[in-house]
Amino acid sequence: MSAILYNPATAALFVLMFVSARTLVDAEAKRWSRIPWAAIALTVAAITGVLVQLLWSGAMDHFDSDPSKSGWWRPVTSVFMQNGGVTGTLWNLATLAIMAALAEWIWGAPLMLALFAAGALLPSHVDALVGITSVSSAPRNFAGSSAATYFLGATVTAVLLLRTHAARERLLALAAPTLGLILWFAQDNAHGLVVVYGFVLGLAVALCGRAALSMRRVPVDRREAG
Repeated sequence: MSAILYNPATAALFVLMFVSARTLVDAEAKRWSRIPWAAIALTVAAITGVLVQLLWSGAMDHFDSDPSKSGWWRPVTSVFMQNGGVTGTLWNLATLAIMAALAEWIWGAPLMLALFAAGALLPSHVDALVGITSVSSAPRNFAGSSAATYFLGATVTAVLLLRTHAARERLLALAAPTLGLILWFAQDNAHGLVVVYGFVLGLAVALCGRAALSMRRVPVDRREAG
């Protein structure tokens, strides 16, 4: 039963993060007019990865993150390889394009790219640190952009939690990591676990570096003393 519900549950998790991001961006409508160039570049890189797979049968073997293979580049290049078939690939590309754009409007381009990279590189190390081995050793996790995309989306929900005073929006922000934990325990769904990781990092970045956020509060006037 959990296998049947895996894809709809994973999609629902993305929808929660999407609604959180939309809530933040809608708070400042002018952000929609800014072209998210970094998100476009990231999406083009992912599409290029798919084209490489179509044109070269050995692309997956050379670029995936199978731990039994050597290659320092694999943790990076595996994010731009897709292993979910046609439907999974289209979903990954669409969700990446949407969430990267929203996250760029919220965090700004440099932080968005840094958080996406963190989503690609950090989870496996955190898994090892806390003693979780079933995620990194699962073949489905050797390639694909979904983990980094969901990690990035979770950082946005953390921003919503800190910036809103509305109870409904706070519940919305907490819904993603809560559902993520449920999916991890109920389905061994790695998307849920990376959402929790991304939410925690998003909180840390938002709390420690609010001045770096692109969607800032109005700065306090600085008047000269005397």
